[in-house]
Amino acid sequence: MDETKMTKFVEKAVGDVGALLGGAMVVIGDKLGLYRAMAGAGPLTPAELAGRTGTAERYVREWSSAQAARGYLTYDGAGRFSLPDEHAIPLTSPACMIGAFEIAVGSVYATDTIAERFRTGTGFSWGAHDAHVLGGCERFFRPGYLNNLTSAWIPALDGVEAKLTAGARIADVGCGHGASTLLLAQAYPASNVVGFDAHQGSIDAARKRAADAGLTERVRFETAAATTFDGDYDLVCFFDCLHDMGDPIGACAHVHDHLAPGGTLMLIEPFANDQLSDNLNPVGAAYYGFSTLLCTPSSLSQEVGAALGAQAGEARLREIVTGGGFTTLRRVAETPFNIVLEAAAS
Repeated sequence: MDETKMTKFVEKAVGDVGALLGGAMVVIGDKLGLYRAMAGAGPLTPAELAGRTGTAERYVREWSSAQAARGYLTYDGAGRFSLPDEHAIPLTSPACMIGAFEIAVGSVYATDTIAERFRTGTGFSWGAHDAHVLGGCERFFRPGYLNNLTSAWIPALDGVEAKLTAGARIADVGCGHGASTLLLAQAYPASNVVGFDAHQGSIDAARKRAADAGLTERVRFETAAATTFDGDYDLVCFFDCLHDMGDPIGACAHVHDHLAPGGTLMLIEPFANDQLSDNLNPVGAAYYGFSTLLCTPSSLSQEVGAALGAQAGEARLREIVTGGGFTTLRRVAETPFNIVLEAAAS
């Protein structure tokens, strides 16, 4: 027994407990506007922050202390806390990280349910999770789409940007609340965009977002699975959802059958290497955790239940896409959180 090694592990475990609770602190800070009130305000006492946000000082004091202990806030030793400018941007800007915390907190709500699924081997559908999961998922992925979709990912596809600019038919399959669908509609007004999702609640939310954005004339949302949607399209997109599907090969085959001549499948998936050992890092830890609580149970709740998981990797995805009838697949872009793959209709 190496007691020093054991002590270091205990310290790590305690840190993980703080991180788990810290996620809830972040969601509270966002929900109550605490971060926004602190951004650029300099040092504030809990009473001052409570006054700015209409909250109770005693709760704010405890929250501030917890956030300072995690290094999110700084403490001046005299009862005042600050939010550094470098922290404010990831916590308050349109490209903030809050969605990752929200989806994590929401997924943890299902801990007991998923533990039981370990015993039975049955699944748990995406739509059955807490609302934090669905809303957090949109907030988690939207900044990446906002920063990369039309500026890098679409231009990297072979001849697709010109088609969309001139006017093409686009299907966003597994669209969720429609963040990616609406971005496509905004960027390519000459194109016709349809978002499909099997979860009726998500489609309802997407339709409301389209109405709020004034895009109902250029985009529509329909309830349909990846193996049942209709129409023919020049571009079909799977945004971070293929690995959640029960029958990903069947989904790719359905896309292949519904692509116009010269059409393209764009597949965006969580970043992963092909070897497990190469994914044992902070990003992999987050994705494997999400995959255990969300992605794998989602797939197992559907027909076939392939259960790819969120860290399938490009080689496994190639097997899926070619199994669906495509003959080529190439990586056209990547970020620390996503890989972008292109398959062309034969």
